[in-house]
Amino acid sequence: MKYTVVLTAAYPPIAREILAGEFDVIEHPTEPERTEDEVITILSEADAAITLLSDPLTRRVLASNPNLRIIANHAVGYNNIDIEAARQLGITVTNTPGVLTEATADLTMALILAVTRRLVEGDREVRDTGRCLWEPLHLLGASLQGKRLGIIGIGRIGTAVAARAKAFGMEIVGVRRGDSLDRLLATSDIVSIHTPLNRETHHLIDAAALAKMKRGAFLINTARGPIIDEDALCDALQSGQLGGAALDVYELEPAVNPRLLTMNNVVLAPHIGSATFETRSAMARIAATDVYRFLKGQQPLHAVT
Repeated sequence: MKYTVVLTAAYPPIAREILAGEFDVIEHPTEPERTEDEVITILSEADAAITLLSDPLTRRVLASNPNLRIIANHAVGYNNIDIEAARQLGITVTNTPGVLTEATADLTMALILAVTRRLVEGDREVRDTGRCLWEPLHLLGASLQGKRLGIIGIGRIGTAVAARAKAFGMEIVGVRRGDSLDRLLATSDIVSIHTPLNRETHHLIDAAALAKMKRGAFLINTARGPIIDEDALCDALQSGQLGGAALDVYELEPAVNPRLLTMNNVVLAPHIGSATFETRSAMARIAATDVYRFLKGQQPLHAVT
């Protein structure tokens, strides 16, 4: 019997190249938002699947197909998957750790520079007016040299961001899981989030946390949207408590809080932290290789425990 592998999106070609010679591969077009019922239909023929972070892999979805034995999430995160349900159902879950580090760290620095130097505001002005005006007090931003960067989650990505920020002359303070945030929030000019999303970190940055930040500080998020209470963030931006924010992820993705769309002191990116050809291809290679190994009776290399 030939196993069937379902790809829930159009992944880089390497995924199909690894799998197509040995297994039947069904590839679906990319959809940024699917219901549970839609995912159940897509996975109905799957012995294995490569999935998106936006695919809701709930207990109901995972239990819908008794032949489903492995889910390879095309992401380092897996908060879209009911891990306990997968364990109980005998479904192996894998992710793609390690390969997103450099791309996400690069984007984090890009967002820091964009919001502190008001780059998006300037781009919009030039496009809207068709002119480049130089004035001594026009679009003044903030320099990074000598400023303190607070990193929430000093793991692989947080450490890579720290190395880049040091090259800009920044001072670094970082916290790990379980550490108090109070000193970091109170003393940092820029706060960057790099912690996983879980029960403990949901709305970690709420109104109380934002009130502890230095007035005029900047907040950067390339981790997961629900770590920030976006309504509280909007209040802090409008009141001037925060000088600006730069976001690559959102609380209710793919929707974006309409209040954020009206603010000039916010840079909004469409979840592109890992969006380089090299990184997304490496993610696809890892996911497909783990599926291949599993269906050939070998242990996958990146099983989530």
